[in-house]
Amino acid sequence: MDYSVFNLTIQDGVGHLCFSRPNELNTLNTAFWRELPEALAAIDRDGTVRALVISSTGKHFSAGMDLSVFSGGIMANAEPGRKHEDLRRTVLQLQDVFNALESVRMPVLAAVQGGCIGGALDLISACDSRYCTQDGFFTIEETKLGMTADLGTLQRLPKIMHPGLVREMAYTGRRLTSEEALRSGLVNAVYDDAESLLAGVMAIARDIASKSPLAVTGCKEMLNFSRDHSVADSLKYMATWQSGMFQPQTDMMEAFSAKMQKRAPDFADLCPITPPMPE
Repeated sequence: MDYSVFNLTIQDGVGHLCFSRPNELNTLNTAFWRELPEALAAIDRDGTVRALVISSTGKHFSAGMDLSVFSGGIMANAEPGRKHEDLRRTVLQLQDVFNALESVRMPVLAAVQGGCIGGALDLISACDSRYCTQDGFFTIEETKLGMTADLGTLQRLPKIMHPGLVREMAYTGRRLTSEEALRSGLVNAVYDDAESLLAGVMAIARDIASKSPLAVTGCKEMLNFSRDHSVADSLKYMATWQSGMFQPQTDMMEAFSAKMQKRAPDFADLCPITPPMPE
């Protein structure tokens, strides 16, 4: 499929989604909110992509939400109750776009150059791992605009980095530098420039893609579940998952055979997702 706000390429089990509107600072416009979930759903249905990298072009990763998303439509003329219900539903729909980054079966890696501002921070908070350039910075910009960030930053960041630092960022809207992001655990590594950033993150994605996709998607499922549940509940879910998904005669046997034969293992892709039957 062709997209208007990013380019999507797939090679050797690695997907690369690159924002392509540098002159507009890759703001999250109306087309973005439609095209990103379409792309994620298509990638997940296919089953051959084992890792996805999200990167960008130009000076900044993204300047955040394009406010035109909230203009016009029924909100403009409706009476207050209906207008507020419409706004609530709109926010939930936008949240679902970033929720999809967690629900897809493959790990999603964010490669951030320059500014990651406002809604873009919501986006990378939903990714599995984050990396940035030396000049990268992160800001909860919504506070400075007189509103509360509402698409996942305030819910996910305290599970990723020190909650007190998240509160400071949220209350002040100040920029978090790349060095602070690394120390706090927001990013895994800092690279000198955009070129070395993309090369490094793509190498990590290829490493992920070389592993059993069933094992990797199991790791993602368990880590996300454990973040939101107790240890006891998570261990029970792990036992249930393992009782069905652990197949030592396939992927584990292939891993052992490849090691003995001194070759790269050859794991089968995940099954494509079959669309639901029409009613």
